[in-house]
Amino acid sequence: MDTLQVNGQTYTVTRLLGKGKGGYSYLAQGSAGPVVVKQIHHEPCSYYQFGDKLQSELRDYRTLSALGLPMPRLLAVDEAQERLVKQYIPGPTVLEQLRAGTLPPEAEDQMLAMCRLLYPAGLNIDYFPTNFILWDGVLYYVDYECNPYDAQWDFSHWGSRYWADTPELRTWLQEHGQT
Repeated sequence: MDTLQVNGQTYTVTRLLGKGKGGYSYLAQGSAGPVVVKQIHHEPCSYYQFGDKLQSELRDYRTLSALGLPMPRLLAVDEAQERLVKQYIPGPTVLEQLRAGTLPPEAEDQMLAMCRLLYPAGLNIDYFPTNFILWDGVLYYVDYECNPYDAQWDFSHWGSRYWADTPELRTWLQEHGQT
């Protein structure tokens, strides 16, 4: 895949950034510079149930934006092709910084500040460290997924297990060939 079309605009794919439960995210070059193009996929996910994935992404984006969560701006939506164009937030993910030993303490402080916005609104996000980039002193949640709050899936009970050198993180890295 060399290019992706979104509403008639051509984006040249630079590389795959990652594959999540809902889609593939590509770093791409557009007429105004680098962006992320997310292609929704319909591959099964044994531990997560989706309705309309595109509409879910859009609803979650509006919900989290209204809370003021730092996220990449949504730049375009192509409903027919199930593609989103998002602002590109440069830099390594929190996971990459954890592995390199370069994650500053203020990243977790900013995560806890996000939790103070999310929990009163009855929400959790996907706290896995691949979903966050610390750029220019701001921690960005680069996914748009949110779910109803459940204590077992909040940051302190689930997410924090992956924000340090823990058995859970080591197991994940091993299972994904990143050891």
